[in-house]
Amino acid sequence: MDHKTNQFTSCRGKHAATTVLACVMAGGVAAPIAAYEKSGQAVKEDHQSMTTGSKFFCNIKALAPAERARHKKLTEKLISGRTEIIEMEKGYEFQFNPAVISIKELADWAAAESKCCPFFDFHIDLEREGSLVCLRLTGDQGIKHFIQSEFQLPAK
Repeated sequence: MDHKTNQFTSCRGKHAATTVLACVMAGGVAAPIAAYEKSGQAVKEDHQSMTTGSKFFCNIKALAPAERARHKKLTEKLISGRTEIIEMEKGYEFQFNPAVISIKELADWAAAESKCCPFFDFHIDLEREGSLVCLRLTGDQGIKHFIQSEFQLPAK
């Protein structure tokens, strides 16, 4: 589990509050990220992959500064706008009111997130006659643990 903690730190350094729903999923992610940003810690380039063979690491150079700023704003909006978190067999679904979070915003967020965390599978749905927008994050075996840790989801 220590190797995953180091991977998450790498991701946070890269995004610093954009990590994700990393972010979307966790109301508690903002404080640790803000604390990290204030600390002024430098992220080491060799920190990208913490274990040999691990599929879950973030590319710290994937987003340009302007992209990172936009991604951070979208992440904050997704975190504050989520209405429900549903655990699924292969990941999590985050639900939103389409009057608050649009499909375009979810698509923009997913496009940026996929650059730094390419191991996620993203699914965006408009359901219930347009009254519900959903973002599912899934992936290979082990992704749920990554999402739980990274997005600080409550333990079940």
